[in-house]
Amino acid sequence: MDPSALGWLLVIITINSAGGFISYGTDRCVFNSTELNDIEFIRSDFYNKLEIFRFSSSLGRFVGYTEYGVKQAEYRNNNPSIIAQMKAQKETYCLHNIDIWYQTKLTKSVAPTIRLYSRTPPAGHHPSMLVCRVYDFYPKTIKVRWLRDGQEVTSDVTTTDEMEDGDWYYQVHSTLEYTPRSGERISCRVEHASLKEPLVTDWADPSMPDSERNKLAIGASGLILGLILSLAGFIYYKRKARGRILVPTS
Repeated sequence: MDPSALGWLLVIITINSAGGFISYGTDRCVFNSTELNDIEFIRSDFYNKLEIFRFSSSLGRFVGYTEYGVKQAEYRNNNPSIIAQMKAQKETYCLHNIDIWYQTKLTKSVAPTIRLYSRTPPAGHHPSMLVCRVYDFYPKTIKVRWLRDGQEVTSDVTTTDEMEDGDWYYQVHSTLEYTPRSGERISCRVEHASLKEPLVTDWADPSMPDSERNKLAIGASGLILGLILSLAGFIYYKRKARGRILVPTS
């Protein structure tokens, strides 16, 4: 995934408190690449959660949102040194920090770990439920799908939003409620920026050992082969029977 296709935000907050009311300012850098033309610097001042005025590098001036804010914006707009200082922040503050983010965070990716396991489903239509836990991945965007014999399943599927782990990594859980069918293959398919191709994890029922599963497969194959041979013999017999001429005996 190309990070330039996304929008990102850097925020610095300065807080002051007096008499139970809080005033604070934020410096924001909104960007979708390291190109200066794709960066906007925004300085906002708030009082008691209300934004009173802001500077936007896209506008090149301050804008007020309250009576007091309008006066403050007008004062600053008439001060060339303040305007010059604010315009310079786009390059000196935003561009500098955005370069660091691209080098250390935004272009990095970590492949997810996938765990597939069974859980008792809530009361409903199906006797079985599988959980696909996908975790320790970065960046956040990810797609998790269920497959039955290679075909995507969309019904009886529940997937959580991406959840932060608090250490830059994310996790997501997806469940599939289903009625088992003999010989079917159920898989969890994951697509992520860190993967060159989708990662598919097949469900293997741990209640049945591999040896028993192999015996069952061999037995089923033998049964099918026996049915085919029996059918072929029956067809051969019927064709031969049609070609016979019955001769009456005295």
